[in-house]
Amino acid sequence: MKLHLVSLGCARNQVDSELMLGLLERAGWNITDDPSEAEVIVVNTCSFIEAAAQESIDTILELATLKVEGACRKLIVAGCLPERYREKIFHELPEVDFFLGTGAYERIVDVVGENMVPKICLLPPPEKRPMDSPDAPRLSTSFYSAYIKVAEGCSRRCTYCIIPKLRGPQRSRPMEDIFTEARRLIKAGAKELNLVAQDTSSWGYDFDPPGHPAELLKALSGLDGNPWIRILYGHPDRFDDRLIRAMGKESGICSYFDIPVQHVSTRILKKMGRNYSRENLSVLFQKIRHMVPDAVLRTTLIVGFPGETQKDLEELLTFIEEVRFDHLGVFTYSDEGDLPSHNLPGHVAKKTAMKRFDRIMSAQALISEKNNKKYIGCELDVLVEEAPDDGVFIGRTWFQAPDVDGITYIRTFDEQFLKTFDADIGSVVRVKITDTMEYDLIGEPL
Repeated sequence: MKLHLVSLGCARNQVDSELMLGLLERAGWNITDDPSEAEVIVVNTCSFIEAAAQESIDTILELATLKVEGACRKLIVAGCLPERYREKIFHELPEVDFFLGTGAYERIVDVVGENMVPKICLLPPPEKRPMDSPDAPRLSTSFYSAYIKVAEGCSRRCTYCIIPKLRGPQRSRPMEDIFTEARRLIKAGAKELNLVAQDTSSWGYDFDPPGHPAELLKALSGLDGNPWIRILYGHPDRFDDRLIRAMGKESGICSYFDIPVQHVSTRILKKMGRNYSRENLSVLFQKIRHMVPDAVLRTTLIVGFPGETQKDLEELLTFIEEVRFDHLGVFTYSDEGDLPSHNLPGHVAKKTAMKRFDRIMSAQALISEKNNKKYIGCELDVLVEEAPDDGVFIGRTWFQAPDVDGITYIRTFDEQFLKTFDADIGSVVRVKITDTMEYDLIGEPL
């Protein structure tokens, strides 16, 4: 029988989806990219913010039509949507045959089988789920680029975030398991490994005795093949001198500092449950650039948080002009009744929040465009991901993370060279940067 899986949301969800696909393939299921020919469809959902939850519901309803128009006999919804809304979503989506929470992924083979009674909602506590084994079957969606989940859950209490409820408290994976999985992925062809968790920089702090993420980076820096190793989703209060030094010194570790600050107004940060100030952030980013001269800085912000004023926005704009992040993403605050921030006074109108979003992104576009100019004339390694046209390739450098940053276009106008040049998907090509755009680079192969 054929099965189709749709993975929505973050990279952590993608890892869960790949592990489910690995279990299903080992159990004999044929995985298809065409949902119309699948007898079973699985949707691994996200519900972190309102827009993500709505995307999940829209996707489920669209695929549910294949139970009438296609071959689908069973529709399964997994992940954060059922974990967050529980029995409520069970009754509101009668099109769905089974629901699996974030603590029940390993039950996927049982659920797709013929012997399970339909209309079951499996919601065991996420924190009770065993950590993923490095030997667990995994069907990667990209052989050359992979995510490694180094921890599960989160023990922080940011007032706008539902993750501790959906995933449980922080639980770091053993270093040996991460190292084993990394070697396995490299052997399968991975050229880059992206370390992910809800708070990657807190890896090891929950051990007894506590570990430190610098220890993990040192272990991974000795891997054969010298892959790019990138850390995503850090927290400002975990970037001490030891971690900063490891990211700038250890071989193969990208000097890519992904540190979502969310805001810089000390008053708003306190409401968010973020225990630092604008002054702390200024010192941190100055220190990173001093200790690691080639550091690339990425951050994420939230605008429209309850109580945010125009003055807070201006402070945020001033800060990003001062720091001049290489990459920056923005979300508008997403409200739900199950969030502590829901009860805060001074909610900002969505229209106002969107205007603030546009101002931040317009400012960042100018910063990014100017930042990119420094790469003109530089020779960079580019990981090839697409070949949309003859003589044109699309890839990324070490300082461009998948899905969230810009890309690098590789092309040549030399007709003679065009006849002989080729690049396989997943190969690394040396490129000289000849031009730039707001977020992207353009170069010629060498």
